[in-house]
Amino acid sequence: MKTARASRRRYPRQAASGTTRHRTRANDRLAWTGLDLLNGEIVPSLTVLLTTKGCYWARRDGCTMCGYIADANPDAQSADIQKQLFEVLAQYGTAFKIVKLFTSGSFLDQEELPIDARDAILSALADTPKVIVESRPEFVTSEICGDVVRSNRHVEIAIGLETSNDDIRDSCINKGFTFRDFVRASKVAHSDGLTVKAYLLLKPPFLTEVEALEDAIQSTHDAAPYADTISLNLCNVQKGTLVEALWKKRLYRPPWLWTAVEVLKRVKPIATIICDPVGAGTARGPHNCGKCDRQVILEIKEFSLSQDSASFTATCADQLLWKYVLEFEKFSYGAPLVP
Repeated sequence: MKTARASRRRYPRQAASGTTRHRTRANDRLAWTGLDLLNGEIVPSLTVLLTTKGCYWARRDGCTMCGYIADANPDAQSADIQKQLFEVLAQYGTAFKIVKLFTSGSFLDQEELPIDARDAILSALADTPKVIVESRPEFVTSEICGDVVRSNRHVEIAIGLETSNDDIRDSCINKGFTFRDFVRASKVAHSDGLTVKAYLLLKPPFLTEVEALEDAIQSTHDAAPYADTISLNLCNVQKGTLVEALWKKRLYRPPWLWTAVEVLKRVKPIATIICDPVGAGTARGPHNCGKCDRQVILEIKEFSLSQDSASFTATCADQLLWKYVLEFEKFSYGAPLVP
């Protein structure tokens, strides 16, 4: 497990939209604090990574870009999972407006997270204004949502939609569900008074930079009617994935940060959209030329808190190269023009 935890430390999922992040070990797991947006107000948040048996889809088939199954513990028991949370709360307290509970799978999957653990964890956070959990849409049912509401009425369900294009989701990501499944799950969650966040993936494998940009914009338009918040997740290269295999052969490049900025600016009028570019500024993460990365990253995080496109003021000579890539990468037969 040492290697798995090291991998997670380097490239955790998108978890906090704030500009500050302080991480610490708790029960040999990760937790960190940050800032997030809640009803237009910037508030303190706590993110907790709970080690469970892991995502059933990853064990069965798996998504092309996701390596989080490496963090799973097949022997995880209900009491152990609950203990992880309570040790974090004992250290940090409960004075957070948002608490995010990530399991590297589906919080609502009772095979991954036993019902007694789920109910105990949600009940312990009943006074938190927002509790965010992740789930695949097949576990978002009227029965499960009803149980969730009885434990905690402030839950937001984050679903990894990735794209509204079923062909891209199936062929490029291998997600295993359709846009219609997401819409159904969203309607069920909303009918029980829960809110919904949609994760969109910027630049799945096999897309050019301009295709990725256009897909993210279209997906935001399509998902916005069914999601209270859109989270733009910039693809990074995780170990043991198909994306890593392509990246090592120089057949994949993580998205340009300029592409993320362009998406955020163009979709802001239609949705509340946040972005925390994980692994940004590294070869495995979203990046520009290196000289402007730090400033652009800070501006993306500032935008996520302010929802104000005026946050974006950075300029760099490499924007000309980025525009060249957008125009001409379609002629490179899938190979990135720039590493």
